[in-house]
Amino acid sequence: MVMNAEVKYPQVQAVAAEFGQATRRGPLQVGDRVQITDPKGRLHTVTLVPGGHFQCSRGKIAHDDIIGKPEAITFVDGDKQFHIVRPLLHDYVMSMPRGAAIVYPKDASQIVTYGDIFPGARVLEAGVGSGALSMSLLNAVGTHGSLHSIERREEFATIAQGNVDLWFGGRHPAWQVSVGDFNDVANTLEPESIDRIVLDMLAPWECIETAERVLVPGGVLLCYVATVTQLSRLNEDLVASERFSKPQAWESLIRGWHLDGLAVRPDHRMVAHTGFLLTSRKVAKESLPQSRTGRPAKAAEGLSGQWNDEEGWEANEKLNPVISEKKIRRSVREVTTKANHWLETMPADATIDADNE
Repeated sequence: MVMNAEVKYPQVQAVAAEFGQATRRGPLQVGDRVQITDPKGRLHTVTLVPGGHFQCSRGKIAHDDIIGKPEAITFVDGDKQFHIVRPLLHDYVMSMPRGAAIVYPKDASQIVTYGDIFPGARVLEAGVGSGALSMSLLNAVGTHGSLHSIERREEFATIAQGNVDLWFGGRHPAWQVSVGDFNDVANTLEPESIDRIVLDMLAPWECIETAERVLVPGGVLLCYVATVTQLSRLNEDLVASERFSKPQAWESLIRGWHLDGLAVRPDHRMVAHTGFLLTSRKVAKESLPQSRTGRPAKAAEGLSGQWNDEEGWEANEKLNPVISEKKIRRSVREVTTKANHWLETMPADATIDADNE
């Protein structure tokens, strides 16, 4: 079944003249989200409202004392200092309400680059989750491109739409969300009408035939998978299809560094494995099938597709951890409350009539 997702909060019916950070320049205003760093280095995200207060164990800040002040100010409460800025995209992504797990910023940035998501691109995304990747894709395609996001679970689509709408200050004109199965939704599209496809799901090999149908020749298929078994099967099925170029796969690990005078060393913690990224490009029908570049080791002969007969990927709790309904309901309530609060505090001139756009 294919249907358009409906958010559970009052949607902004006007279209913003600008989107995202383009609307967040100049002095701090009512309705702005700000990130407050306390003296211990802890981060707190709050929305500025008249008469509001931020309070933690290290001090208290009245919203009225910072509304109208320039961004990136230092607020002093006694002998305590608080640094106040508007959050960046990666700050927002890491603190927003979640239903499903998110694509981390380190992976989202590589998806945009290695997937060659360009301004004006027509992109099809499956597995919206909480909307983290959708925001990066929308930033890349701009207002002249299109992003069609598909999510199987309606409650996840609701959370994602709330998160994305709050970040951009309204519904992005390039974004369409559908609730349903990827194959069902994509098969309603015209052949060769999509430039890029991004799949974040358990069994992306089940979508190869549909992806080949809607991708333009030379279009990029990019998949995000969590385990080696998924990566191996996806690679083998892409090669066997003879409709895609030789897949390229990798993972990224990020290790921050501690910088304090002469004490310069790696951090004790790092963002390590989150998932594998795989890219492949659709070849033209007139092209010869892609051949393997070398012989497999004798011990590996006949074993290349050893996971191909496995079934029940979605029932595997390690690959698809069960997310409690209580957590999902809490995330829906949180994003709904934030959206309603933003609608109540947004400036009257923040949007323009969609009919006049």
